[in-house]
Amino acid sequence: MPAEGGGVSSQGCDAVGKAVRVMFESGQLVLPEPRGGNTARRWAALAGWGRSDLAVARLAEGHVDAVAILAEAGLPPRAGALYGVWAARPGGAGARLERDRNGRPAVRGRVRFCSGARMLDRALVVAQPRPDGSSPVLVEVALDRDGISVDPGVWRADGMAATDTSDVSFKSVAVDRMVGGPGWYTGRPGFAAGGGGVAAVWWGGAAGLWDRTSEHLRRGGGGDPHALAHLGELHAMLAAAHALLRDTAYELDALPRGDHKVSVATIRGAVEHACREVIDRVPRILGPAAWSGDGHLAGQLADLQMYVRQHHGERDNAELGAALLAGCGR
Repeated sequence: MPAEGGGVSSQGCDAVGKAVRVMFESGQLVLPEPRGGNTARRWAALAGWGRSDLAVARLAEGHVDAVAILAEAGLPPRAGALYGVWAARPGGAGARLERDRNGRPAVRGRVRFCSGARMLDRALVVAQPRPDGSSPVLVEVALDRDGISVDPGVWRADGMAATDTSDVSFKSVAVDRMVGGPGWYTGRPGFAAGGGGVAAVWWGGAAGLWDRTSEHLRRGGGGDPHALAHLGELHAMLAAAHALLRDTAYELDALPRGDHKVSVATIRGAVEHACREVIDRVPRILGPAAWSGDGHLAGQLADLQMYVRQHHGERDNAELGAALLAGCGR
């Protein structure tokens, strides 16, 4: 994984959308497939994007994850299309699968937390096939269809504001392709690998904050012993999480069809812990003058604090602990 961050400043929605589109058109979003022998290189790219700009990385990660999902289903991505994966179903909300008036599969409903809602060309959307509790299905939808509306007003947080995360409503919008059957999306071997890729982006975001903090200290002639102690401890935490990411990537490549849920849950927990420490300690290291006077630094802090909450804290850690007690991993 990269040793230096790119130092891209926090950007607004238009600039983020343009940056991701440039990455896509220049081929930067073409990465090795997960579990294909180069997972470490894939995660290093994801970490590098996160280290540079988390908003850009969030959308870039969504595209490369969608491409990997399609490949696992034996489907090529549509040429020239920038993708996202919209799978959030908080409180059971989300899209449902139905038939349109022509008898074709279609989606209806409101999907929450859709990053890149007005920037992307296509999305892989999780939809409920029947109201009887059947396992959800994954469908591909072209986002230029009639019947799609975006509500950007629901995202009021400062963190990840530049990702154009919105609620998206579908009114019997025709499905372009079915991607696997009921339960396939979460049951496939690549699901865990995707979760590891997100953790690599979190790690990159935390490492970028460490970079920025050390730059402030150097410009100020160094820090007091307490600041330096925090800086050293954060470095050690990030280095340990980095090593665990690398080792887990090698594990996925060695056993590409294996069950890696526990291993990936472990790295997600370790990276989330390192991120929380970075979020807590960076303002203590630098004090209010640097923190409030550096918009990039403040933006990075807000973005990381929001993005890492894709890890559900104690709930995810409790599931990991239960799996370990059941003998499901090391």
